[in-house]
Order: sequence, then structure tokens, then C-alpha cells
Amino acid sequence: MPKMKTDRGAAKRIKVTGTGRLRRRKAFKSHLLEKKSSVRTRRLSRETDIAKSDERQVRRLLGL
Repeated sequence: MPKMKTDRGAAKRIKVTGTGRLRRRKAFKSHLLEKKSSVRTRRLSRETDIAKSDERQVRRLLGL
């Protein structure tokens, strides 16, 4: 059986921490920022964890 290939799109978007947690960037931070409050844009800048329900599928995409 051939090796499993890593999904490159997922690999570019998701980071695995040292403890094995999956981190991702938040959406809605790319444009139309003028109307969004400073607090909101700052909050969107932070990374967040992948949803528990998606974790199994994402690990598969990353070949973990």
C-alpha cells in the first residue's frame, strides 16, 4: 500500500503544537477591517484550537 500523502492545503493552515494540539487562524481578518472594531480585529488575530468534532478528520489530512 502506498504512503499517505499530507494534504498541503491543510498543512499550510494548521499548526501542531509541542503537546499535540491543533491550532488555526481565525477567519474575517483579511479585508473590510475599517468597520470592525479594534477589539474585534485584535481578537481575530489570535490563534484558536480546532473544534473537537473536526480534530479526527484534520489529523488524517495532516497524516498524524
